[in-house]
Amino acid sequence: MFDAPVNRSMLELDRNFFRTKIPLAAARVLDHKWISPCRKELGDDVLRVERLSSVRPDPHDFDPKFGTKLILLRPEIKSDDPTTWDDRIQKLVAQERIAITPYSLDLNYDYWNYSEIMKAILPEEALEGEVPSSFSVVGHVAHLNLRDQWLPYKHLIAAVIMDKNPTIRTVINKLDEVGDENEFRTFRYELLAGEASLQVEVHESNCVFHFDYAKVYWNSRLQKEHQRLIDTFQPYEAVCDVMAGVGPFAVPAGKKKAFAWANDLNPAGFRSLQHNIKVNKVGNYVRAFNMDGRDFIKRATEKLMHQREHIEVRGAVPRHLRDSKDPRNVAQMQSKKINLPQVFSCYVMNLPATAITFLDAFIGIFHGHDRKFAPLTAVQLPMIHVYCFSTKSDDNAAEKVKICAEISAVLQYEIKPSDDFIDISDVRDVAPLKRMFRASFRLPPQVAFRKT
Repeated sequence: MFDAPVNRSMLELDRNFFRTKIPLAAARVLDHKWISPCRKELGDDVLRVERLSSVRPDPHDFDPKFGTKLILLRPEIKSDDPTTWDDRIQKLVAQERIAITPYSLDLNYDYWNYSEIMKAILPEEALEGEVPSSFSVVGHVAHLNLRDQWLPYKHLIAAVIMDKNPTIRTVINKLDEVGDENEFRTFRYELLAGEASLQVEVHESNCVFHFDYAKVYWNSRLQKEHQRLIDTFQPYEAVCDVMAGVGPFAVPAGKKKAFAWANDLNPAGFRSLQHNIKVNKVGNYVRAFNMDGRDFIKRATEKLMHQREHIEVRGAVPRHLRDSKDPRNVAQMQSKKINLPQVFSCYVMNLPATAITFLDAFIGIFHGHDRKFAPLTAVQLPMIHVYCFSTKSDDNAAEKVKICAEISAVLQYEIKPSDDFIDISDVRDVAPLKRMFRASFRLPPQVAFRKT
């Protein structure tokens, strides 16, 4: 009764088709103060349908604000058939607290949600038990990856998505897999609806990111994973973000006052990274680079180890004391020098298709510098967070063995899932038989200090 009208031959969205009138009975409440008590006494006789208010103005009363109100009743109750009125209704009518009246409930396109509309217009063979409801949102852009059976209805799907999601102004459909066309992880797409601009603004991890989604890589489904790693960053430690993109790891690291050296090979990604560093005001903590990831690992590590830089950090003073001449406040506002660490505490390598192949850059990276690390000092060898793809299984046991084997082959050092210095985490499913993982391990000294 409350389902959307069905028209499976619709190829162009006709919003006016979705109009229906549902005959109901309603209890006219004769005094405003009785609305809540009567609704409570009527109990399950009251109409209870998702997204529909059961209390409505009386359409025959010319004062909708202060006039009489109607309580809509379930469809089985008929206004012209008292035999359908149970004892509760009979009692309230006898007490002259309510009167039963017919009511025409008008529903239109605005009432039904995206899924309900799609179930009403897509052919059953295209549905196959589900509607095309999985899409990512990047700023004002809805990014679809439509299956073949949905492609004939792509513009219809896009129009409904825009209608039912007010913040979406553009709908695109991906035409290939990320990375198929180029090393920058961008993809070919077609515009299905809305404005052509993919220049977006995204808010994540208390930061704002601006970028052209057509030219750089971004995945909104990685927000929780970004945050998991960001939560491990500590103030004034150094983080090396090797494949940084537009900065989802590096810029929030700067917000936490961690020093982040962030690199991206894509010139468009590099420019967006520079811009995002500026607009988030983390320039004291985050530096942007544009070079090959393998070269960056080596050069950034060498440069950090030999630099003797510092930044000046000004203490914070509560707002209500900022105009005070109290010398304690002046002292608190005076800057202090913070030296940059000489060793990165971790390296982030978020290029899951090939990141493991870059691990050979760590072979011998600290050769001749073993006296700078534990146990001779308090400095630990860095953590490596490398992302990769593998197959999927219920317990990921086989996948962990495969990932460790791949890492071992590149590092020329055996690492096993049972080793206490490595942890392999399931990040997300990317396809029916494909899963994204993060392998986090401390760089073994046998690799870091090896003579090459």
